[in-house]
Amino acid sequence: MLKLYNTLTRKKEEFIPLNKKFVGVYTCGPTVYNYAHIGNLRTYIFEDLLKRVLIYNNYKIKHVMNITDVGHLTSDSDTGEDKLEKGAKREGKTAWEIADFYTKEFKQDIKELNIIPPDIWCKATDHIKDQINLIKSLEKKGFTYKIEDGIYFDTSKLKDYGRLARLKKDKLKAGIRIDVKDKKNLTDFALWKFSPKDKKRDMEWDSPWGIGFPGWHIECSAMSMRYLGNRFDIHCGGIDHIQVHHTNEIAQSEAATGKKFVNYWLHGEFLIIKNAKMAKSGENFIALKKLIEKGYDPLSYRYLCLTAHYKNPLEFSYGSLESAETALIKLKNKILEFKKSNNIKKKIDLDYKKRFLSYINDDLNTPKALALLWEVINNEKIEDNIKYNLAIEFDKIFGLKLDETKEEKIPEEIIRLAKKREDARKSKNWQESDKIRNEIKEKGYLVEDSVKGFIIKKI
Repeated sequence: MLKLYNTLTRKKEEFIPLNKKFVGVYTCGPTVYNYAHIGNLRTYIFEDLLKRVLIYNNYKIKHVMNITDVGHLTSDSDTGEDKLEKGAKREGKTAWEIADFYTKEFKQDIKELNIIPPDIWCKATDHIKDQINLIKSLEKKGFTYKIEDGIYFDTSKLKDYGRLARLKKDKLKAGIRIDVKDKKNLTDFALWKFSPKDKKRDMEWDSPWGIGFPGWHIECSAMSMRYLGNRFDIHCGGIDHIQVHHTNEIAQSEAATGKKFVNYWLHGEFLIIKNAKMAKSGENFIALKKLIEKGYDPLSYRYLCLTAHYKNPLEFSYGSLESAETALIKLKNKILEFKKSNNIKKKIDLDYKKRFLSYINDDLNTPKALALLWEVINNEKIEDNIKYNLAIEFDKIFGLKLDETKEEKIPEEIIRLAKKREDARKSKNWQESDKIRNEIKEKGYLVEDSVKGFIIKKI
């Protein structure tokens, strides 16, 4: 039995799909005005784990992920500059060029992290007609109104607006400042924004209401319903989407169709660095390519994410990443040992497999599942071929590419330099030690220190 924590009900529930063994999944993709930071990527790793668990349970998946390449303003509400237009000014390019470049970078990031790509990528700019048609449907049903800067959704027309975020509209402070002039209610949101009268945007379209661009929220509703239907199983994202973005998706979708939009809402927690959530606007912004440039295997970051439950905050530091990388190297070395010691037969311990399934089916409990893997590896009573097969079986969820583990021949010159560095460290000659470490790095290798001695790996 697969159980998932549903943000909508605030409890763990048995997962029951709408159509037996078929599952429709929509995951909020990136706003492609900059690199995704590793906090964003933690969410995509969690969603990949969910997808792998569903597949492991023999469900057929249709996974849709959007690319937000227009309409997401610098505030998550309806004020500020479009993030793509801002990115274009920052880099002296067009918004179209910015979107294309960072979409490619994002796809490379998920490839590095061994995240299974969605079945359907859908760009907001490719679905303007769908969004206009959805707004027209809402207009026909009386849920919209027009003000100076655009077409807005009237949240007062819905009795249960905000139920995902547990908003209580009657308790919102009276007289609180509303940034958008003439907006009727604090919680109302833009469906279509008009282009500024004094300048032409890179991205703008004609519509029944005037030249402009779609609001951020309408994009996801229009695209998810186009590819998954008016009602589907699972919608995922980061916890920062609960209060505004996902709340507004539910409102406009259910107003348009008169049906429940999504059955299960799953949200991943923040990545924390220096006691603050990681954000592109802060100094703690770290892109995956930065970790790669520093010589880290991107799968070490994936391993680090496995050590914490997706619903718990995960604190990031380079120390914790190094520990994860050391553990991953040790794990791969064990896989190589098991390969050498026996002819690998397709033999597996069903009791361990059942325990593993019980952990991952308990709301994707990867910390327990990972601990079980190490329990198997360290158990001297289990045959090496069974250890190997269990590790490969578990890795269908972990996604660490354990089945691709190969022995890498370290050149004698690098080993000699590493030993020389070790001698310098024992003599507390830190300057010489650092000098040799840099020399090794220039030759394409990293040397790391562990309790049992140094570890060498190729960059």
